Amino acid sequence: MAVERWTDEMLDELASSVGEMRKSITEIKDSVDSLRITAQALLQVAAQNQRRMDQFAEEIELTKQRHAENDQRFNVLLEEVRYLIRGN
Repeated sequence: MAVERWTDEMLDELASSVGEMRKSITEIKDSVDSLRITAQALLQVAAQNQRRMDQFAEEIELTKQRHAENDQRFNVLLEEVRYLIRGN
């Protein structure tokens, strides 16, 4: 097995490559941090939207209940009017 000796030029290239790799790693870390922050913000927005949707669903359910109660009241009144009409 032949032993290769490192020249100054080879060491400079290696140092340059290591420097570029460090820079790339730093950029990747920064990107990951940015993605993490963005993901957290999106999760917060999604949670807020879910709360709004839950409130909206509750309001719809209350509206349906009120509508059903009003329908029942109307039907009772309608029956009373029919009864009165038949009585006269």
